[in-house]
Amino acid sequence: MLIWFVILYLLLSVGIGLYASTRVHNSRDFVVAGRNLPLPIVTATVFATWFGAETVLGVSAVFVKEGLGGVVADPFGASMCLIIAGMFFAPLLYRMNILTIGDYYRARYNPTVELIMTICIMISYLGWVAAQVTALGLVFSVVSDGAISQQAGMFIGVSIVLAYTMFGGMWSVALLDFVQMTVIMAGMLLIAILISDDAGGVGHVVSHAQASGKLQLLPSGGFEVWIPFAGALLTMMLGSIPQQDVFQRMTSAKNEKTAVHGTVLGGILYFAFAFVPMFLAYSATLIDPKFFNDLIENDPQMVLPSLIMNHTPVIAQVLFFGALLSAIMSTASATLLAPSVMFTENILKHLAFKHMGDQQMLRTMRIIVLTFGSFVLWFALNSESSIFHMVENAYKITLVGAFVPLAFGLYWKRANNQGALLSIAMGLISWMAMEILQPDTYWPPQLAGLLMSVAGMLAGSLLPNMMRGHHAAHSKT
Repeated sequence: MLIWFVILYLLLSVGIGLYASTRVHNSRDFVVAGRNLPLPIVTATVFATWFGAETVLGVSAVFVKEGLGGVVADPFGASMCLIIAGMFFAPLLYRMNILTIGDYYRARYNPTVELIMTICIMISYLGWVAAQVTALGLVFSVVSDGAISQQAGMFIGVSIVLAYTMFGGMWSVALLDFVQMTVIMAGMLLIAILISDDAGGVGHVVSHAQASGKLQLLPSGGFEVWIPFAGALLTMMLGSIPQQDVFQRMTSAKNEKTAVHGTVLGGILYFAFAFVPMFLAYSATLIDPKFFNDLIENDPQMVLPSLIMNHTPVIAQVLFFGALLSAIMSTASATLLAPSVMFTENILKHLAFKHMGDQQMLRTMRIIVLTFGSFVLWFALNSESSIFHMVENAYKITLVGAFVPLAFGLYWKRANNQGALLSIAMGLISWMAMEILQPDTYWPPQLAGLLMSVAGMLAGSLLPNMMRGHHAAHSKT
């Protein structure tokens, strides 16, 4: 019965996505939905993109093992990212009326910076999309009671998401996100009500987590604990800002005010709802301590699916897996679309097809979505990382390479091409060097990379001017 409900839901999703494709007439419709989205849709698409497999399966599993201190990156850093992006980045980027975040780097600096940033941002999506694909395979395997292998489930899941993303682009993603946000919120809350009774009530679960030390967010100790804590927080909080999917949601809004409010509201909603899967996972350890504590040690991503399959009626299972599929599909479609659009607009268009017409560009974007989807499926099938770590690692490259040129370019007039290039070089090289040579120190390599990136921007932008001033003074004397 459960598998038939899942199939029905998937068919409905594809139908809505294909209906949305009738609104796509040009590349701007495909990428930013013609900049026509109202506040509820912008809020929904921001929330639904962030609320993915890692929130439901990954974050909840880490919370049960490590408490709030282990999930500082997500949801704390992730929701702060959206609030900061909405307040400080959305107004300035919306006014530029550009198609991709890569276009910003070309307009503010030069085509070299654009090319390097586009490649870095595209690479960062690989782990994020692969995490969603892995989770899709997990869901299909669970709901079919093992009849569909996890690998076959990955293939089916990617095919479904590609079906509507390829044709409908941002219009499909936005309309489906609105439907999926409704399913996620209703499903998760109803499941929480059902599970809390079995676990002894909300108060009992919270007080037990408090007594176990799971609700302690801030670490206790010296630099050796605070520096990794700051590194985890900043990776998600700042590393996610220079991302095409965040940019697309902000710039798809019908006006600047909607872009700001929708992004901030999406971040607040995400923060609130990310605690529901954590509550469910912790409740599981009270309902059946031995079974779930063994599962946490061996396969923590299966805690919630096992809880739902073994301790709830069919209607609750339908709600949970509907909400989980909604979460995964909304994130997967967004993260497939974003790098594909950037590759077409910021690499192909400027390097290979300089005189590409709009319809040719639209067709090319769809081909690239299919190609990227196939590559991600291969990557996911061959990756051994957990869902949580795939996503957490995704933002390191944009933190050390892309954030500083974006932020300084918007807020510091003296930022220039030399500063941007030196910032990118110093950030990426120092990060990679530490990952290879010193990965086990308490200094996270990405935090060192961020600091070096700032140093590179300051040195590259200020030194040439100081040198010119010194030469001018010297020539006068």
